[in-house]
Amino acid sequence: MREGLEKLLAAGKDSALLRLGLGNACLADGDLAAAEAHLRCAVQMDGNYTAAWKQLGRVLLDSGQLAQARSVLEHGLEIARQHGDKQAEKEMQVFLKRVLKGLPPGDN
Repeated sequence: MREGLEKLLAAGKDSALLRLGLGNACLADGDLAAAEAHLRCAVQMDGNYTAAWKQLGRVLLDSGQLAQARSVLEHGLEIARQHGDKQAEKEMQVFLKRVLKGLPPGDN
């Protein structure tokens, strides 16, 4: 799957949806750095893309970047609330709880 998506990107078919797909494929492969890069592109292309914010927060959490994950998830939650995306909101709340548990006392 990842190879096919990378071919689309190389062919100039770049979009937030493609970047989300690539981010998810990289995450599934355990390539967190590449997943983060693609997901950051997705949210830059479409700042209202709640699925991309959620997945970026998840990747940052999985890679131990807790402070960044917190910031991304809090921003994503605001967007989800503004757009009535209840499912993304619920999932980001779960990830945010995990982040807050991992932060040192006083940082949460």
